[in-house]
This record gives sequence, C-alpha cells and structure tokens, in this order.
Amino acid sequence: MTQRRLRLTAGWAYPIDSPPIRNAAVLIDFDGRIAAVGSDQQVPIPEGVETIDCPGAVLLPGLVNTHTHLELTGFDNSAPEQRFREWILAIRHRKEARRAEEFLEAARRGIRDCWAAGVTTIADTGDSGAVIQALAELGGSGVVYQEVFGPHPNQLDGSIAGLEARADELRAYAGGRIRLGVSPHAPYTVSGPLYRRTAEYARSEGLPLAVHIAESLEETEFVTRGEGPFAHGWTARGIPLLDHADQWPEQRLGAWPSSPVAWLDQLGVLGPDTLCIHAIQLLPEDIRLLAARRVSIAHCPVSNARHRHGAAPLAELRRAGIPVGLGTDSVASVGRLDMFAELQAAQALGGLTDQEALALATLDGARALGLEDQLGSLTPGKWADVIAVQHSIFQPEESPAPEPRPVPSPLPAPNGVLLTVVGGRVAFRA
Repeated sequence: MTQRRLRLTAGWAYPIDSPPIRNAAVLIDFDGRIAAVGSDQQVPIPEGVETIDCPGAVLLPGLVNTHTHLELTGFDNSAPEQRFREWILAIRHRKEARRAEEFLEAARRGIRDCWAAGVTTIADTGDSGAVIQALAELGGSGVVYQEVFGPHPNQLDGSIAGLEARADELRAYAGGRIRLGVSPHAPYTVSGPLYRRTAEYARSEGLPLAVHIAESLEETEFVTRGEGPFAHGWTARGIPLLDHADQWPEQRLGAWPSSPVAWLDQLGVLGPDTLCIHAIQLLPEDIRLLAARRVSIAHCPVSNARHRHGAAPLAELRRAGIPVGLGTDSVASVGRLDMFAELQAAQALGGLTDQEALALATLDGARALGLEDQLGSLTPGKWADVIAVQHSIFQPEESPAPEPRPVPSPLPAPNGVLLTVVGGRVAFRA
C-alpha cells in the first residue's frame, strides 16, 4: 500500500480499454489503486500529492508475463541449441547444484529484472518455492505454480504427498496480490495417474493449474507413438510407456492418444482454471477442445523460436476465443526477459495491430490469469500497475518541434522503460 498519493504525467497514456489520451495523467490513491485517468487538465491534483513527470514518455499498464521461471535467473548462458531433452537434463543438473539461498537470491533478482523491464505481474512455475517467498518479501504481484514431477506411476503417492506438504508450507506467502497454484510439469515428466490426482487436488483446494503442453515435436511423438528421445529415456529407466501400463489402469488408455492435448483432456486436466504453456504442436481438433474447455494459453514466441519448436497458431487460437497472454519463459531459454521482444514477435506471427499486440501483453495476459478485473488496463479501481516508456514519437530535446504525432503507435522504443509502479509503489526508476 502506498504511503501517499502519487500522480504520473506523460505525453500520452494508453489505458488499453479506452482510447489513447494526449498530455495524460494518472492519479493513484493511498490504497495503491488508480483513482483517475485522463488529460492532465482533468485529473485532480490533491494537496500533498507526489508528482512524477515523464514528458518524453507514454504511460502504459504494467506488463503481464504469463510464463516465467525466475528461480533459474543466472542460467542465461545456457544453450537452447542443444536437443531439447539434453537441454532439459542440463538445466536439471544445474538446479541440483544450486543451494536454497541461491534460489531465493535468483528469484529476488528475477523479480527486480522484471520490474526494470516493465513487467508488474508474473505467472511463474518452479519447484524451489523461492519465487513466492521473494514476491512476498518484495511486495510483488503474481501467480506461482508449484511444480510436481513423477513419471513412473509407482511414484504417485510420494509425489502427491510431497506436493501437498510443499503447498501447505508455501501458503504462508500467498494472499493479497500473490496466489499459489500447482503445475504437473509436462507429459515427459509426469505419469497419467499423477496428472489426474494433481488436477483433483488442485480443484479440491481451489488452486489454479499450469502445464507445459504441446511444446515440441519430441513430446508429440512420445505421447502419440511412444517414440523418440523421451521414450528412450523412460525405457532406459524402466518407466512404462502409455501402451505398456496394464498394471496401472489410469496410465493405460487403450490406444495411443491423438495428441498431448487430447491425453491431458482424458485425464481431466483441462478446464477454466488451467493455463496451457507453449501450445505449439496443435491439431485443429486440439484448438476446438481447448476452446471448449475454456483454458488459457501462455504464448512464448521467442523461446519457441530459440528451441526451434516452431510457431504456435496464434491467430487460430485468438479466433477460437481462447484467452492468450505472452510469456518470456526463462533466461535459460531466451537470455533476457524482454516482453517487448515477445510482443513484437507475436505481432508478426499473428498479424496483429499495434494495439492488439500491446493488449496481448497487458489486458489479455491478465485475462489469461483470471485477473482482468484487477489489472491489465489503466482503469480507475484497478491496481495502479503503471509503466512509463520512452517512445520514438518524441523527438530529442534539442529538436525545434518536439510535439508527438497525433494518436501514435503505442509500441515503445527498445529498452525504453523509465518507470515502473506496482500497486502505487515505485518499484523501478531509470
């Protein structure tokens, strides 16, 4: 909560849910929520208000990053050029060498890096528990999904018991603007019985779900044919594939699934509380199924390209009415958390206008997380998550004609975040 009122002014504001405003101001109340948005002349100037003037900038809602792994901060020299399974194993080995206090420091740094990049709300997945603790310490905003693993069906009871114990521990950090969720990691690390039980547990506890799904061709050939590097890895470890699991009826489905999405649906994972991460390798019937189950998608175009997984059918997902937000994935995949790079990549992929692309990183991302009534636009009553970004429409100060063009594109110049306000509190200032 803010200690005093704050008033921001800039050359333009893009509220997202209403038209752009020239010579704009945003008034933030004591409770950290937006009190007024409009032209500088219209927005009140209460006595004692602190004013931050950003004349060469555009005010935008704070960006919503729908997929991060902030506990991996510092792993940015990883090599996504490796084959996907080998890359995952390398990340796992690096995690095993990192101590608990190092995970916590990595999470703190990751949150601050997000603020410096204009991101005010995150949806993070990880298993260290460090990110939700760091968010609570720093006063951040986000949904943190605790991961669970267990590819062999005989690991079911131990994996569920561990998840429940960890969730009970992490609930101490949830509340306010921080929500706890759970994430059965991916089809190549989670058995069918564990998927089913995790979904049942999450819904009994009112916890949202996140799943990595349909990310790679290797994943698809593993789920649909029992082939490829993930299948070879399971076989080498004595883990039953889907068609060799007679002693575990929940694992055996009678026939190979048509797709990873279809498999998760048969296990009861997909629903309005489910965030599907990546969702690249989709059949037309998968898109219809995702729409019918009212899931949301975390679209990570830069990470998808770095790993050479292909491009998600963004336009088709949007036409189907599926809520889609943008995510960066981890620094181990992309090197640097840059939501504006994701925004531009998604714009090119989906044929989006500037306004549609910016909405993808703000209000659409909030909608994908079920938070659209609280954030994602500069709307009175919502949390005062506001960023000021430099913009190419503003000419240098020495120019004799510094006036911006009428109704400019909302997309900022690269690396142009000047100010980040989270819940009415200045979290970053260049």
